[in-house]
Amino acid sequence: MTNNIDNRTVARLDLKRYMGKWYEIARFNHRFERGMDGVTAEYSLQEDGKIKVLNRGWKKGAWHLIKGKAKLPDKSQPGKLRVSFFPFIYSDYYVMELDEEHYSYAIVGSSSDKYLWILSRTKELSGNLLTDLLTRIRERGYDTEKLIFVIQ
Repeated sequence: MTNNIDNRTVARLDLKRYMGKWYEIARFNHRFERGMDGVTAEYSLQEDGKIKVLNRGWKKGAWHLIKGKAKLPDKSQPGKLRVSFFPFIYSDYYVMELDEEHYSYAIVGSSSDKYLWILSRTKELSGNLLTDLLTRIRERGYDTEKLIFVIQ
């Protein structure tokens, strides 16, 4: 992890409001989504408090789906979730910024500077909002030049 990265998370997160479909607007490149467009993540809260995750993306002429689960390991840190797509292997999922009023966009990262996503409830963000989010990401110490903008 780079020492100058600010990956603090939101202080409040209403999991019920966070559930549903999110469109990936931009991401850092990583092997799981390399070459994918039309990427979405759908979250649904289960009765046991765990979260069902369904990621979907278009690559090489076909839709690819992967199912996973997420959990909130520490209720005192609601923005720090753990997500798993493979048995017994969990990764950090940090909700670093969120439109608290409408839950219409989010910036998600991890405990390292290797993962970063801009998510939206719609397939695109207004230019002004996207510019503002990119500024905030840079202020946190992330290299926005590494972001890949996803075709939806």
